Amino acid sequence: MTDGKSIIRIFSPALIIILLVAGCSSNRSQTPVKQTPAVVVESNVGKDPVKQPAENKNQNLTSAQTSSSGAELQSEALSMEGESQENGSLTEEVYALYQEAQVALEKGELDQALASLDKAYAALLKIEASPGSPLDQEKNDLRILLVQKIQQVYAFRLTPPGINHKTIPLIENNWVLSEIKSFQTVEKRFFEESYARSGLFRPMIVEELKKAGLPEELSWLPLIESGFKPRALSRARALGLWQFIASTGYRYGLKRDKYIDERMDPVKSTRAAIKYLSELHDFFGDWTTAIASYNCGEIRVQSVIRNQKIDYLDNFWDLFSNLPYETARYVPRFIATVLIVENPEEYGFNLPAVYSPLSFETVSLTKPVKLSVLASKLGLQTDLLSQLNPELRYDSTPNYPYELRVPAGYGEQTMACLNDLPNWIPPDVVYGWHTVKKGETLGLIARRYRTSVDAIVRLNNLKNSRLIYPGQRLRIPGQGNDLASADETGQAATSSTQASSQTSQRGSGQDVNYVVKPGDTLYEIARTYGLSVDKIKKDNNLESDLLSVGQKLTIRFN
Repeated sequence: MTDGKSIIRIFSPALIIILLVAGCSSNRSQTPVKQTPAVVVESNVGKDPVKQPAENKNQNLTSAQTSSSGAELQSEALSMEGESQENGSLTEEVYALYQEAQVALEKGELDQALASLDKAYAALLKIEASPGSPLDQEKNDLRILLVQKIQQVYAFRLTPPGINHKTIPLIENNWVLSEIKSFQTVEKRFFEESYARSGLFRPMIVEELKKAGLPEELSWLPLIESGFKPRALSRARALGLWQFIASTGYRYGLKRDKYIDERMDPVKSTRAAIKYLSELHDFFGDWTTAIASYNCGEIRVQSVIRNQKIDYLDNFWDLFSNLPYETARYVPRFIATVLIVENPEEYGFNLPAVYSPLSFETVSLTKPVKLSVLASKLGLQTDLLSQLNPELRYDSTPNYPYELRVPAGYGEQTMACLNDLPNWIPPDVVYGWHTVKKGETLGLIARRYRTSVDAIVRLNNLKNSRLIYPGQRLRIPGQGNDLASADETGQAATSSTQASSQTSQRGSGQDVNYVVKPGDTLYEIARTYGLSVDKIKKDNNLESDLLSVGQKLTIRFN
């Protein structure tokens, strides 16, 4: 099968599905992701994995047995050695042909790419491997790799390079028009405020996209993800400008510990998002499909693709009706956003001026410092330092070397006053107890106490996160005053004396009268009491975030 067109008949969508299923039926539990065989795996050529055991076995035979069967054993060993060498050669051939296909694909030579993949799959079928052996696993990995590349080539054939492949098709259909209407009406304030905030980060994002060779339009994804808020947190515990969940953040190198969460760092999270988007595009070959996968995950999109009974690789809109509701809206919302910002007058918008990017320099710190204390020494607003360093979970630097961003021109002054600043110690963990009520789930309980399902599961040694029952008492983790409340009995077990009156007042629902102190901000006060800034402003009829020392605030928990 050397004819390039033959693979079109061989690898029909149905057969591609079969091949994928076959490749996924190995003992590995993780879902395969795209791999690039940049390094040729060491072959078994020149090695003798079977001859030595055969020789050892011969030592236990009698001379008669040896004379009668030695030739057969030697012949068997040589045969196995030959098979090992052949498998190694075939493996190297598959990798080489895969690379040929990749080069041809990059040149737009699709028939040549298909011909190379055809030969590669034929060589793969010749590899003989024992079930469960390392070679068998490698064979399955190669099978998946080839099928994925075949999918990509089909995407190229149905969507010519230079259209969907390199650019994002901004189709103005009914679904996109519906999202435009939403932005024009009920979401207009959100859109305009998010657009204004984009100026803080978008120039940096565009620069990073240019370095990676990705479309600049992707710089508007944070508008629909987070409203360009570095500390935005979703109900699914996704965090930051690009809304990474913890596991995906780890996957793309975003560090998270008791001091920092790099998902909230604009620069680091942008680079992680670009890497993820690049991989998704390489896999699907279409930007709209890649964007959909960014929202709901590549596994979900692959599942939809496998169940399609149409020529699904034509474009994203073939998948639209079978995607989750949020994802089905996600791509139209993105396209609507790009259309509006590129032609605001056409869609009835008079967009506000964008904020200017913050100018800063970095200083190297080796001790934990509270930002509010440092801001007071520098004569700055704490909010400014927090805005420059959103990844700091407690608005404090960690107890290890850290590059702190300070306003431009404040570097030397910062270094000069460091020795005068006290070391900051993070709050001890506070534990409370919750009695499960009828209808409650761990997800609901976790959201109530501002923690995660995984944290509750680990703390209570739960075998199944779905199997909780009314009356069950669960230990709830928290941090300082972030612990919402104890259960109905009012009993709480604490690791220190930090079960403060603030926490108990919150748990009882009593109002708190708070007097603003030097260095206080609405953000820090809201964080202390586990409330939102907007709620405190509404309860106190505040029109801005500015506070004055001695100002009295009423903190309401209902």
